[in-house]
Amino acid sequence: MAADIRHVVVLMLENRSFDMMLGSLSPPPAGFNGLPADGRYNVANGRPYWISNTLPQGAVDSCVPAPDPGESFTDITQQIFDGGAAATMMGFAANYAAQTAEKAYYDPAAVMYHYNGTQAKVLHTLAKSFGVSDQWFASAPCQTWPNRFFAHCGTCHGVVDNGKFFAAGEAPFTGRSLFRALEDVGKSWRVYFHDMPQALLLRDIELLAPRRFALFSQFLADAAQGALPAYSFIEPHYFGEFFSAQPPNDQHPPHDMRYGEQLTADVYNAVRQSACWAHTLLIVTYDEHGGCFDHVPPPAAVPPGDPESANVPGFDRYGVRVPALIVSPWIAPGALLQPLAHLGPYPFDHASIIRTVRELNGITAPLTDRDAAAPSLLPYLTLPHPANDGPPGGIARIVLPPNPGSLQAIASAIPNALQTAMADAAERLESEWTTVGREVSEAAETVAQLAARATAQVRAFLGWS
Repeated sequence: MAADIRHVVVLMLENRSFDMMLGSLSPPPAGFNGLPADGRYNVANGRPYWISNTLPQGAVDSCVPAPDPGESFTDITQQIFDGGAAATMMGFAANYAAQTAEKAYYDPAAVMYHYNGTQAKVLHTLAKSFGVSDQWFASAPCQTWPNRFFAHCGTCHGVVDNGKFFAAGEAPFTGRSLFRALEDVGKSWRVYFHDMPQALLLRDIELLAPRRFALFSQFLADAAQGALPAYSFIEPHYFGEFFSAQPPNDQHPPHDMRYGEQLTADVYNAVRQSACWAHTLLIVTYDEHGGCFDHVPPPAAVPPGDPESANVPGFDRYGVRVPALIVSPWIAPGALLQPLAHLGPYPFDHASIIRTVRELNGITAPLTDRDAAAPSLLPYLTLPHPANDGPPGGIARIVLPPNPGSLQAIASAIPNALQTAMADAAERLESEWTTVGREVSEAAETVAQLAARATAQVRAFLGWS
């Protein structure tokens, strides 16, 4: 019988490559394309840097790479092509070494670092207990916002970097979203978030946001009550909440990846213990690789087909490979999802989320040419009954009391490009709470200051204040 899936839950984290997070999976399933046995290296300043689990000198093991790598379209092009025509994956170390920041040393070894199964225990446990794909790529060789819009809309309208959506008149984003498609066929959905939901930039659902967007605590409550919607999309802490001592848990470098592990465990345990479990598909993935090394060249992709993306370089190929876990009682333990080997001709990307949810909910019209071509996850849910209950007793919740010194360092840090763009977007939300005439991107503020401003704006927009 076909898998009886009534609830799809997506947790999308930030800026890590497949090799960095899951390349060392052990024991690997047959045919698994993890870390190459012969190793891989990049060259920077005439010196080779091998992919390694050896901690760069002076680094904190859960915060590698630090500082944040380059992740603009230009950076990613260098990382993949290294100045040539072929996708050699040889430009990561050189690109990292070329980054500039005050009082920072960009050690190329940091982007060649990978975590092992002890460090990334939650990810590795779920991969071995359920399913993992080594053929899931970011939708485009771009930053966070373009890839998150691909997950929601199957396109980013040809915009390659976060901050450029404002100049292009695409903030809020004008593409038709999966959320709107679900709304139009009477299916339930929710976006659960922690501080500032990036999905709030979707124009076609902005009037629905006050009743469809909820804090992550509501996700835990909905799961416990057996009341999950047909589609749940979960966004992490991008800033953190400093008055309540909650660090960011998005895993965006150099944020402590253990808090992302904690969030993943919390999401899994909530779903596993829910009355919805027998009918649930949980997808855990990352929006893009964030400048971290992966050895697999991205293959050719179907362009989205919208006029804005036509003739824009990069939208006929995927971005760098990212981690992807497929968790459900309908999937065989240790399953390896490889559409190029079985269903071809395209690998998974974020548009596969759209394709899968459309199929489950009777939405026949694709949003774009990209999700029309994307492989679905449903053929891989092969068990005849929902028989895979995962690790006995679930996954032990990671308890990480915030370190006051680390939290203070995060709070007083210079915001990264994602945080700045999100705070700028929050300024543009229409509500009675505003700072008219002020551009966040032009102000020198700390992460904590931007977080306070952005979250206040969001809550005012949603009518929570």
